Amino acid sequence: MTVPNAGTAGATRACPHCRETILESAVVCPACNHKLRYGGPAAELVAPAALTPLRVEGSFRNPADSGAWEYSMVLVIRNERGEEIARRLVGVGAMQPGEQRTFSLSVEMNPASGKRTRH
Repeated sequence: MTVPNAGTAGATRACPHCRETILESAVVCPACNHKLRYGGPAAELVAPAALTPLRVEGSFRNPADSGAWEYSMVLVIRNERGEEIARRLVGVGAMQPGEQRTFSLSVEMNPASGKRTRH
């Protein structure tokens, strides 16, 4: 994976609150929802409206008559050639009989205005 230079579309930085890797252009951290102070006072920052071209939610219940089950939530991002760009283990856990879990995935997109694009 190629990391774009600072100032280009796709450039990243660490959130000062949660230390997650986020887009350099982010006004609000998508991981912890804290407002970021880069570029001016926090009161003046307004997050641009994001497009959400993908939103998926699903849930499953462990049957009451079964034993405990374990799960791993893995997120994989691939490019147009099917090559894996990123793979992250998002969470793991166990479900006792009768328990339910709900998983949500959304992809938010914002225009990279005034930035050079990656080739």
